[in-house]
Amino acid sequence: MAAKIFDVIVIGGGQAGLSVGYYLKRAAVDFIILDNQIHSGGAWQHTWPSLRLFSPALMSSLPGKLMPKAKQGDYPHRDEVLSYLADYERHYQLPLYRPHHVQSVERDDIHNCLRVSDGKYSWLAKAVVSTTGTWSLPQIPQLDSQQSFNGAQCHSAHYRGPDAYRGKRVLIVGGGNSGAQIYAELAEVANASWVTREPPLFLPDDVDGRVLFERATARITGNAGDAPVGGIGDIVMVPPVKAARDKGLLTTRPMFSRFTELGVIWPDGKEEPIDAVIWCTGFKAELQHLTALDVLDADGKVQVVQGQAVKEPRLWLFGYGDWASPGSATLIGAGRSARENVPALLAFLSETTNHNNK
Repeated sequence: MAAKIFDVIVIGGGQAGLSVGYYLKRAAVDFIILDNQIHSGGAWQHTWPSLRLFSPALMSSLPGKLMPKAKQGDYPHRDEVLSYLADYERHYQLPLYRPHHVQSVERDDIHNCLRVSDGKYSWLAKAVVSTTGTWSLPQIPQLDSQQSFNGAQCHSAHYRGPDAYRGKRVLIVGGGNSGAQIYAELAEVANASWVTREPPLFLPDDVDGRVLFERATARITGNAGDAPVGGIGDIVMVPPVKAARDKGLLTTRPMFSRFTELGVIWPDGKEEPIDAVIWCTGFKAELQHLTALDVLDADGKVQVVQGQAVKEPRLWLFGYGDWASPGSATLIGAGRSARENVPALLAFLSETTNHNNK
């Protein structure tokens, strides 16, 4: 029996994978989505319970189906996003198979395609779309004496709410929206300080994540003109952050110089005892499954044009951030990236089929 070769295999069933799946199904492409999670929702399953989107639901929807309006306020709660993504899968009956943790993508010269493997099973495809995101590779900067610090250290990827920090001395490190939201929550129950290398940019109350996305996209595409400076990381005044500001709590401290066993040393030389540090310092793209294709650059990224890998045209990448497509690591950007770049993938498949039939 001839080996089954799919048109496309999508790796990852989060917001980027679902967006790509929507357009592939609409084009009647033979594809499957392999997801390493047990349940739907991608990385949103692993965020802290109080997390809110920093864009209204209407502006955070995936292609074809609007996200319901938030039950409280303008910004949907994390659980509302999870419910929406699960409903999105069901509504469009996307061919998701889970859990399959893809370990490798390799060239299959015998069948002239790519082979995807989870270590137990393997699948063949004319093209592979990687949408594994960044959540599984949190980044923590390395500072002097960090290993000798006796307190707790946690990345925002593993933060699960304020209960473990009540009454403790806590530093929240990182000047983006994650740092702002976690700090606003902990400032209510702990002796918390918000630490940033640069003063964070606080946006007006009427500016949300949609505006940030448009500004960031304009800068990346060279169409910024006279648009105000602003990007995905600037602080949106979601209700908890706004409440902290109104109470006079939304203040930051400069980055400390180094750790001690019991705390940190500040730039002025003063030592302060600290119980815990929460790092809100970002993520890197999870692309180790692509190692065998030799497409990874020294910075851990892949050169792409319209989502297509330059070094391996049968490989496509969606949802990793600005280097893959403007704002594509956000809900807003995931849908737009798929809408703009999937047509190039479909054209590639058509050309490949025509070439093979000659």
